[in-house]
Amino acid sequence: MKLAIKEAKKSLLTNDVPVGAIIVDSNGNIISKTHNSKEKNQSVIDHAEIIAINKANKKTNNWHLDDCTIYVTLEPCMMCTGAIIESRIKRLVYGTTSPKYGYIESVEHRVTDPQKSNLQVTSNICKKDCENLLKKFFKTLRS
Repeated sequence: MKLAIKEAKKSLLTNDVPVGAIIVDSNGNIISKTHNSKEKNQSVIDHAEIIAINKANKKTNNWHLDDCTIYVTLEPCMMCTGAIIESRIKRLVYGTTSPKYGYIESVEHRVTDPQKSNLQVTSNICKKDCENLLKKFFKTLRS
């Protein structure tokens, strides 16, 4: 998660919401790492998770990311949750919740039903660090 936080900080250079994502394979090798680029690229789909999945697909030459884990600093939205499930990522680890858009536990409890998903979820990892990064960003943005 510390690497995902480091990636999230790169988003600040382009005034993007600081969210970072890392995908590792079953051996713990990093196969992709990235951060939000919505503002930089003026693209609604350039969330850290989507970019990380695309990079991992290219690196592995496969859209199946079986046995991979994705580490994200913020609870994924509906779009990113769908992409994580569709790419067959085995495990999601995230830092803090997204009360407005989070699709894991905040807005919808989509992946907690085993009939809808086999995704294993771990939350609140480095929660304070992830929260503080986001709070600082939005405080600066609003001032």
